[in-house]
Amino acid sequence: MNTQIKIAVLDMYDGEPNQGMRCIIDIINRFNQMVSFQIFDVRGKNELPEISKFDIYISTGGPGNPLEGDGVWDVNYYNLIDSIWKWNKENEMKKHVLFICHSFQMACKHFGMAEINKRKDTSFGVMTMHKVNNGLTDPLFEGLNNPFFSIDSRDYQVVQPHLKLFKKMGAEIIALEKIRDHVQYERAIMGIRFSNEIVGLQFHPEADPISFLAHMKNRAFREKIIAMKGRVKFLKMLEYLVEEDKIYLTNETIIPNFLRIAINDLLKHKKILSN
Repeated sequence: MNTQIKIAVLDMYDGEPNQGMRCIIDIINRFNQMVSFQIFDVRGKNELPEISKFDIYISTGGPGNPLEGDGVWDVNYYNLIDSIWKWNKENEMKKHVLFICHSFQMACKHFGMAEINKRKDTSFGVMTMHKVNNGLTDPLFEGLNNPFFSIDSRDYQVVQPHLKLFKKMGAEIIALEKIRDHVQYERAIMGIRFSNEIVGLQFHPEADPISFLAHMKNRAFREKIIAMKGRVKFLKMLEYLVEEDKIYLTNETIIPNFLRIAINDLLKHKKILSN
């Protein structure tokens, strides 16, 4: 029985070097005795995997407008999503997918789950994420407090869920953004379980303090955050980066949970098929 599990990492960073990719690869490498991986430059080179050759898909965050594409890579990307969904309907051994931030927004657009619009201002920094509904017991979040902390970086948001479609698909909202009592804006959707095997998050579970602090070496970047958040919130953000129960814990929990769940499911079905 071939137990090697193959992961396709769908690079949505538009060809730009990104700390997020380093973080994702670092997490995957913790499972290197069980898995191999290949990176596909979706937006930069229109590279996409052949669905039959990969078991797990991690689709990254990325800059820009999730509602726009060039009519080539985005169409092919949506076709891949449809192919995975169809595969899971027709096969016992499922494909597991994690959509992160930009990819999550694109998936929501493609499935018609909710409205995607531009925020009044950028959401950036260490933010609280709130488990809701079955997210309270979803194994993806096992080991995290409620709320938990993660890095948020987005100009767009997923809001106004189309609940009839959620019911039809069997999907559910599993996380919302922080509670903002002082404003009238609707809380953005930060996580959706599309199916047992497919899940998406609008924040960055891969982020670690090292990647964020690397940005802090850029003076213009620091000043931009201070101008956006104020010095008190900026200093609190730095404090959160070094506390073990915040960004460190999320980095050590969500994607590792996703991979463990996927690997265990795939090995179970590989064993059944080999008998």
